[in-house]
Amino acid sequence: MEGKTPHTIQLTKDGFLNKVMNYEKNPEEWIYLGDKPCVIDFYADWCGPCKFVAPILEELAMEYKDEIYIYKVDTESEMELSAVFGIRSIPTILFCPMDGNPQMVNGALPKHNLEQIINDVLLKKEKPSKDEMQ
Repeated sequence: MEGKTPHTIQLTKDGFLNKVMNYEKNPEEWIYLGDKPCVIDFYADWCGPCKFVAPILEELAMEYKDEIYIYKVDTESEMELSAVFGIRSIPTILFCPMDGNPQMVNGALPKHNLEQIINDVLLKKEKPSKDEMQ
């Protein structure tokens, strides 16, 4: 990744409150603030499985750059965000659609699983039929 600009966006508490959800203003209700769906990766630099997922999320950020945002939250420096979402293991990935509640997934998922969740939950794309896949 040296020399390349990352396509994922590092998120702090302030960024989260302004771009994703203001849980201080609306603690009881999920109100998504973004202009397109997002994926939020809760990670730590020392976490092996997080290092497995990081380059996959960079690829997905490029591939879906016009359709979704991919944010990263460092659980070591953003402990309040981790506590608000009850993050107990990492990586934990939060999928935030434009409408409805977010969905949370724990663990290092392979790229095809992440793509499936992005397409099903965030973009609500129809699955191609077997005829279309041939």
